[in-house]
Amino acid sequence: MNVRTLCLGFLSTQEATGYEIKKEFEEGLFSHFIEASYGSIYPALNQLAADGLVTVREEEQSGKPDKKVYAITTAGHAALSKWLSVVPARDKYKSEFLFEMYLQHYLTAGHTVVAIEKQLSHLRDDLKCIDQCRAEGNSDEGATFIMGYGEAVLTASVSYLESKLVEMKSRAAKAAE
Repeated sequence: MNVRTLCLGFLSTQEATGYEIKKEFEEGLFSHFIEASYGSIYPALNQLAADGLVTVREEEQSGKPDKKVYAITTAGHAALSKWLSVVPARDKYKSEFLFEMYLQHYLTAGHTVVAIEKQLSHLRDDLKCIDQCRAEGNSDEGATFIMGYGEAVLTASVSYLESKLVEMKSRAAKAAE
């Protein structure tokens, strides 16, 4: 998937500025899909506009430059449908936590306990985010699917790490004796 597809996907949900799109890609629901920087978002938006897949209107702002608001067109909806109709590539998963766990023989048991506890905290925060999305009424078919998938993956991860945490705490206690 490329940034143009991601931008069209977001714009299919609402009109937005480049800044709002970037914020959604960093912190919002779309942050779970692919990475996108300003350096890739704005050229993608410009190309989408040039191709007639989005419209751009300028809105005045008091004491600031005008902001550009992008909206998907009928042709944009058709292109998005076409671009999404391919089977997606395999997911890519990168994790500093897993790198440390792979090389945990270089770490103290105490450090490993702290790392696992921190990772558990992050996973639980992500589960709370899913609960918050459900509470806000994000219940269309696509949102329901990704929330369920995310919840299943995160819950399995929490369960696994909780069992490993017990082992690591036992090792840390033995090392302290």
